[in-house]
Amino acid sequence: MDFQLERNSFGRLVLIDAAGARHEGVVPVRAFPIAAPDEGLSLISTEGRELAWIARLVEVPAAARTLLDEELSHREFVPVVKRIKSVSTFSTPSIWQVETDRGETQFVLKAEEDIRRLEGPDLLITDSHGIQFLVRDRWALDKVSRRMLERFL
Repeated sequence: MDFQLERNSFGRLVLIDAAGARHEGVVPVRAFPIAAPDEGLSLISTEGRELAWIARLVEVPAAARTLLDEELSHREFVPVVKRIKSVSTFSTPSIWQVETDRGETQFVLKAEEDIRRLEGPDLLITDSHGIQFLVRDRWALDKVSRRMLERFL
């Protein structure tokens, strides 16, 4: 890694490149946030230019990785569905009550096409407001959740 990361006094991420130039307000962006969250990360300047590319997050020193994780957690919001508690109707639009890794919530599913199959058993559900919910391994959900979900697939 030929750069350093730190926070300035305003809490913004700063990249110091190999030449010693400071780039304030750097934004980390994952190339594949769902399919490969630990691979392919770009550090973007405030002008929208790529300043650095990180092929694998495991290769980044722990202190810099902590800064990147903090920054990404503010930027990315994809709750993971752990259980489907109820669905208002088995036609769309329908209201879903779910338990996620960030707590319980409800959302409106506008159309069946808003449930996208990803690689393997993963699904991505987009609600009526554009918020995406991830189902990691739909076969690992409890029986009731799987049964409700299957009605829409």
